[in-house]
Amino acid sequence: MKVADLSEETLAKIKTVRWDRIIEKHEGPDSWDLEFECGEPEFMEIEGRWVLLPVEASHHQNITILRAIWSADGNSLTLFLKDTTFDDDWADSGYMAVCDRPKGEEFFLAVLYHEWFIIEKSEVFEI
Repeated sequence: MKVADLSEETLAKIKTVRWDRIIEKHEGPDSWDLEFECGEPEFMEIEGRWVLLPVEASHHQNITILRAIWSADGNSLTLFLKDTTFDDDWADSGYMAVCDRPKGEEFFLAVLYHEWFIIEKSEVFEI
């Protein structure tokens, strides 16, 4: 799936969505409309499903999915990922995303994208 292949109606729907962010000490709500104006986000395939994160396609080769948690109803996804595009330090390359599936669509759209200090899995948890 490619952003360029979306219908104008679907793209317009995406652009109305706001998403929460904490990136490089900048925080607050942002809009997908602004994300398309300032960057070129592109879909990633994650476990056979398409997900749109607020990152450009050039980052995809540097992204490792550490954990994907799908909701029971299949309409939400929580991701923990590592993006080493700008920094390969484990502490500074983690991100967490929450993505929801827009009504009538087969893809997921980030509604939260935060920096996250990568914390190794503890033996205490059954993950």
